[in-house]
Amino acid sequence: MADVSIFADESGEQGFQSKYYALTLVFHDQSDPVIPVFAAYEQLLRNAGLPDIPMHASPLLNGHDAYQHLGISQRKRLPTYFLSMLFKLPAQYVTLIYRKADYATLEQLGTRIKRDIVNIVFDHLALFQSFDAIKVYYDGGQSLVTQAIHGAVEYALSKKAIVYRRGSPTDYRLAQIADLICTIELTALKYENHEQTATDERFFGPLGNFRKNFLKKVRKHQLTAR
Repeated sequence: MADVSIFADESGEQGFQSKYYALTLVFHDQSDPVIPVFAAYEQLLRNAGLPDIPMHASPLLNGHDAYQHLGISQRKRLPTYFLSMLFKLPAQYVTLIYRKADYATLEQLGTRIKRDIVNIVFDHLALFQSFDAIKVYYDGGQSLVTQAIHGAVEYALSKKAIVYRRGSPTDYRLAQIADLICTIELTALKYENHEQTATDERFFGPLGNFRKNFLKKVRKHQLTAR
């Protein structure tokens, strides 16, 4: 059997406190091995004397939770090693970003997200239909995302071919990949609109450094239109 995984992660709460809402979907053909890449990344961390903390971009940038005992120099090194792992992974992604002010209600935003995911699937329909099963991994943290993904893939593909699994970043490296990519793409928009925060600049540096060291590396894995 040929299976494809879809790992989802979002940035932004379901309310209207934050300005943007971002959703990243990471696609992986499960016939392409990833365990050796993960093992090499873990060895790289051991060699560098860095902890193997499941990637969670927001606490990483702010030094919270599992990162609270690490200095800024250590925290800056972690995504560098993580991106070196991403470079070797047989995975692609798409990120959707929305300005919340453009939607009067969460229902309208959810409808737009669902429509955009449907369009992504239709743009690559032959690819998705070539798999025996579509396995969707999401931690279920936000009902907006859960409903949009379920509605979209069930509309565009055979329900019999879809499997839903809880995909916590703690358990899956590819869920961690989705988390970091989501943050990188949202940060790119903030830089573009001159809305970057002091934390963004302290961690990523000026726009040129951010593009060179983070954005260009991530975007090599974008799922391109067909």
